[in-house]
Amino acid sequence: MLRRLDLRGDRLGPLADLQSALPRPNSSDADGSDGPLEAVRSIISDVRVRGDEAIREFTQFFDGATPPALEVAPSEMVAALGRIDPTVRNALEVAVEAITRHHEGQVRDSHTTEDAGLLVRSVSRPVERAGCYVPGGRAAYPSTVLMTAVPARVAGVDKVVVCVPPGPDGSIADVTLAAAAIANVDAVYAVGGAQAVAAMAFGTKSIPPVDVIVGPGNIYVALAKREVAGLVGVPSAFAGPSEVVVVADATVPSLFVAIDVVVQAEHGPNGLAWLITWDESVADAVEADVHRILKASPRRDEVEATLAAAGWVVMVDGPDEALAVSDAIAPEHLQLMVEGADALADRVRHAGAVFCGPWSPASLGDYVAGPSHVLPTAGTARFSGALTVADFTKEHHIVTANRTALERLAPHVAALADAEGLDAHALSVRVRVEAHIADGLNGLGSDRV
Repeated sequence: MLRRLDLRGDRLGPLADLQSALPRPNSSDADGSDGPLEAVRSIISDVRVRGDEAIREFTQFFDGATPPALEVAPSEMVAALGRIDPTVRNALEVAVEAITRHHEGQVRDSHTTEDAGLLVRSVSRPVERAGCYVPGGRAAYPSTVLMTAVPARVAGVDKVVVCVPPGPDGSIADVTLAAAAIANVDAVYAVGGAQAVAAMAFGTKSIPPVDVIVGPGNIYVALAKREVAGLVGVPSAFAGPSEVVVVADATVPSLFVAIDVVVQAEHGPNGLAWLITWDESVADAVEADVHRILKASPRRDEVEATLAAAGWVVMVDGPDEALAVSDAIAPEHLQLMVEGADALADRVRHAGAVFCGPWSPASLGDYVAGPSHVLPTAGTARFSGALTVADFTKEHHIVTANRTALERLAPHVAALADAEGLDAHALSVRVRVEAHIADGLNGLGSDRV
């Protein structure tokens, strides 16, 4: 089930070569065409033209469901709170507290700089409307409701909506609706896939457009968000199928390592699950434990699909080489289950989230650690990170200069504008300085701070 890749000795090669040479999940069709992207573009176009009608047809086709209405009645969210297991409700509330606490630390105050009459204030403002995509259908993901909606609320977003695929009976799982109630979501829509992304981007009769779309999903959802980026805000991370890289040595029980390889693989196909080690006995023991876990797994099909396509055991010479391989992958989740994990973590360049030691499984991050579990996949951890408050805000600056500051800086503005051939830019400062010299600006030259 787990294939082996031997990168010991001189097989490792430079990092640039590794990034292109390492095996990765393939999102193309068997004939090599970019089937998912073509399908996504067709869906987006249809929803943009036909709105709710197209959404209902796609929901029936992809989910086998016909919801009575696209929007779930707000009373259903409240009622769901009373229907779920009290233990689950308590866990959701504990998670909300942790997520809120973590993200409140990310809220930025205004930043001010002042230099001899020039005052610049940088101010962070939340967007008005945020759309949160939550996977669903075959499984319920209330944690993703919290991991997207709570940071939006902390950021100060006015309206937060959730789109989630319905189950075969057209309904949304109670635990998902309960999470929406606890997270203070304004509206839940029973629609998933690329059609949900298109609806939130363009708006339909039932679903108003939003300013930002966040949340993880399958390859179709992730591609759809890329396609509408520019019309709406979409974080640069590609939040697609789940990934994990576990770096392990003999200091950690092999069962711990094996279950953590399986954890992310159970999300289903197109993900990535790797073990990197420099100890063949560790590789052998983990593989054996993975087989034992699979036999008892209720989600055996999903795990096997992921491992068959992108399950690897990579043999390297030591910790340095392990980090080189991990950085080349830039995984969503990186687990350092080795001696000296904290020191090794400080050297990681590319990963969505890093979990150190045997007592820090990625599942902590999935639910209650506090940071959002919406993380970069498909190598985008090279240039992007976890979902944060910043993804729901935008910064603008407020500039105020007095006369003295303008006169001091005008020659520099004019010199740069002249160098760029922008005469009006230069003139905008020259007329102020020259007018002041000529007649004192007729009373308009008083200082303003």
